[in-house]
Amino acid sequence: MRGSAGRLGSPDARALAALQPALAAEQAASYGYGVAGAHLTGARYTEAVSDWIAHQRARDDLENLISGFGGQAVPAAAAYQLPVAVRTAAHAISLAIILEQQVTAAYLGMVALPDSQLRLYAAGQMQAAAIRATRWSDRSQAFPGLASAPQPGHG
Repeated sequence: MRGSAGRLGSPDARALAALQPALAAEQAASYGYGVAGAHLTGARYTEAVSDWIAHQRARDDLENLISGFGGQAVPAAAAYQLPVAVRTAAHAISLAIILEQQVTAAYLGMVALPDSQLRLYAAGQMQAAAIRATRWSDRSQAFPGLASAPQPGHG
């Protein structure tokens, strides 16, 4: 256990404060992909299973990181309010896109940490989530994880 985890401004406390939201996003994504996968078939189902496993692994990694910084991982909820009611394959795909965007945004807090290993880990996770979102949506986003600004003349 690291000794400075209790001090609010300590590097360990800042790391824990950034790791917990990433963990929460990974937990929600794991849940959401379970719902999405139930509405998909064929290659899309296979992709959903692969993404579900990726989020479970990331969840496990984050739990280990939190423990390593002297913290205790907040447990996953029993159920989550999904941002999309999933009744069709199209809804499931929409959910997958949103989940990946939320995961990307959740890692943003980690890329500003002083620990270069955590920054690299977060950047890698953001990149993986952005790639998954692009695969699901067939469109890329210029700055994944950041809210899109209205374009001049469009908003």
